[in-house]
Amino acid sequence: MAVKEQLAERTANEGKVKLTKNMSISDMIKAMQPEIKKALPDVITPERFTRMALSALNTTPKLQECSQMSFLGALMNAAQLGLEPNTPLGQAYLIPYKNKGKLECQFQVGYKGLLDLAYRNPQIQTIQAQCVYENDEFEYELGLEPKLVHKPAIGDRGALVLVYALWKSNNGGFGFEVMSKTDIDAHARKFSQSFGSSFSPWKTNYEEMAKKTVIKRCLKYAPVKSDFVRAMTNDETIKSDISVDMSEVLDEQEPIVDAEYEEISEPQKAN
Repeated sequence: MAVKEQLAERTANEGKVKLTKNMSISDMIKAMQPEIKKALPDVITPERFTRMALSALNTTPKLQECSQMSFLGALMNAAQLGLEPNTPLGQAYLIPYKNKGKLECQFQVGYKGLLDLAYRNPQIQTIQAQCVYENDEFEYELGLEPKLVHKPAIGDRGALVLVYALWKSNNGGFGFEVMSKTDIDAHARKFSQSFGSSFSPWKTNYEEMAKKTVIKRCLKYAPVKSDFVRAMTNDETIKSDISVDMSEVLDEQEPIVDAEYEEISEPQKAN
């Protein structure tokens, strides 16, 4: 039975809303507003949620071909994290790509969305990432007296060679991470399941996604809170259900190892 038919049967049996097989995703969102409202954070109304969905469908029409529930699950992930998907803000992305032979929607946190989530921690004073080009002056050292110096070239800076990220806390603690472009690309191919998708932000916003990769690695050593780590478990997932806590919903993709925040090979199941 198709997802849409299963959903229609489930909601009809529960006496909530009746969905028909010929409904579009936007029609389903409107019909499911009672369920969606329960899972939305207080700061986002069902009406705003619907506007976000329609905007995403307009900017990326291929999303209309995705399974309806994977699209709703990805949109709910964005809503619960308070991130705007598929907008010029670059906070989050809804990405259509083939998963287990069918077109589904993957949720992905963007570079600016990652910064937004990290800055919600009052202990963090500064977080930033910068690209280093071959004509820049760049020097760094590790050890007991770490050092990081970057002087961008004036004029032609050349090709991208490195990306670094740093954080500093209010109590003076700090950390930084440096990755070469080669290492970033290898990491993306290994851990980003939608890396090859033509709709992936790696294709349209490469430098921002490279910065995000290095920041995630850098923040392993920062005083991040558990809710930030939980938010990161929703990054690059496909979910076909709606819950008041989307981090509890099973990821429908093939399990991989998250090199930054997890060392598990199986997705967690909902309680």
